[in-house]
Amino acid sequence: MTEMNPEVVNTDDTHPAEWYVMGVDLGSTTAKAVIVNSAGDLVSSRVVQMGAVSREGVRVAMAAVLDEAGLTTDDIARTISTGYGRRLVPGSDKMFTEITCHARGAAALSPGVRLVIDIGGQDSKAIAVDDEGLVDRFALNDRCASGTGRFFDVLSRALEVDLDEVAQLALRGSEDLEVSSMCATFAETEVISLLAQGAETADISASVHRAVAGRTLGLVAQVGKAGPVVMTGGVAKNPALVKFLSEALRLPIEILDDPQIAGALGAALIARDEHLGDLSRAVVDVDTERQLVAAQSGGAPHCADCDGHLDSHEHRPVSVILQLNHLEGAGLRTGQ
Repeated sequence: MTEMNPEVVNTDDTHPAEWYVMGVDLGSTTAKAVIVNSAGDLVSSRVVQMGAVSREGVRVAMAAVLDEAGLTTDDIARTISTGYGRRLVPGSDKMFTEITCHARGAAALSPGVRLVIDIGGQDSKAIAVDDEGLVDRFALNDRCASGTGRFFDVLSRALEVDLDEVAQLALRGSEDLEVSSMCATFAETEVISLLAQGAETADISASVHRAVAGRTLGLVAQVGKAGPVVMTGGVAKNPALVKFLSEALRLPIEILDDPQIAGALGAALIARDEHLGDLSRAVVDVDTERQLVAAQSGGAPHCADCDGHLDSHEHRPVSVILQLNHLEGAGLRTGQ
């Protein structure tokens, strides 16, 4: 396990010399848990995949990091949860959104980062980060699976190859085919149609990856392109998407050693700050429903009708942008 000390140590004599906090990120397809110590060092981490928003998965992940660190639940001073299933995490003292936590975790793992692109199992986000490692603006696509982990699962099934092979195929593709649909459901039909026309699987995979990169670029355009850029989430392990997205951005993209733990790490570091009572590192928790009035944007480029940018039930754009620069008041500085 690589140790890190991303934060300045707060030597508060009211706390024991060594104590531990936990961050837990229960996402749509995986559960991630992280333990950091009082100095902000990463002690243990675990990623567990056991089904959609799995309660068992999160229990396994939490037990695994405790076991790896040689600790028990009694040794954990504070736990903060994040992710789709954050309300399901047992023993959580507080909840923060994944946007807040991914920004904080990515900034700790890659100091100086200005743009975080998080692509998970069910949604994708572009997060602009300020010079303190806090969220400045973000754009979110959470009502369509296009360009997410689920989208690549669909591509894998249509091409009848393993998920890892999808990326390797894309890296070998040379012809840029037209992929008009970015809806996960309709894209599968389109891929099958391309196969029936005799298109090479490598070209199909490469073309889909380019289309996903273009859609992600649309999210980035809404918050402003800036570097350095870091990708988090499981899709960051897809080398083909990283390549095509870097080309679309015309910027290099840093891939973390374990991009899936960024959210859990951010949650753990926030838990550390709160346990220390370090209000100077308190963060604005981005909560579109309860704390802030969101300004809704139009859909990302290349979306039409309800294919990718409209919620078919409420006819609302999927991307939400928040400007946090001018928020004031201590009430918004302490999370949920």
